[in-house]
Amino acid sequence: MHVKTGDEVLIIAGKDKGRRGKIKAALPKENRVVVENLNIMKRHLRARGPGKPGGIIETEAPIDASNVMLICPTCGRASRTGKRFLEERDHKERPRKVRFCKACDAVIDQ
Repeated sequence: MHVKTGDEVLIIAGKDKGRRGKIKAALPKENRVVVENLNIMKRHLRARGPGKPGGIIETEAPIDASNVMLICPTCGRASRTGKRFLEERDHKERPRKVRFCKACDAVIDQ
């Protein structure tokens, strides 16, 4: 998946098109992400005991990962991302794989 939890993204399709937000949760098996305060859905809940009142609850619904674009922390633009290997090695002596911005060629993962 091209985005991770904590990334700032731009919504490029759907009812929230053009709005920015931070990724709250990533669901890679379903290829979906939950963006903070975007794609709000309303759920009608029945009261379940004295401590849990019923009512209309608003929550963020998952959105497909293809409908978001990562905002590059270096150039500040929404851009496509790629992956490349660095010469530095990880703890298992493999080359480290990082994401990079295709607009400014800057490494996104630190």
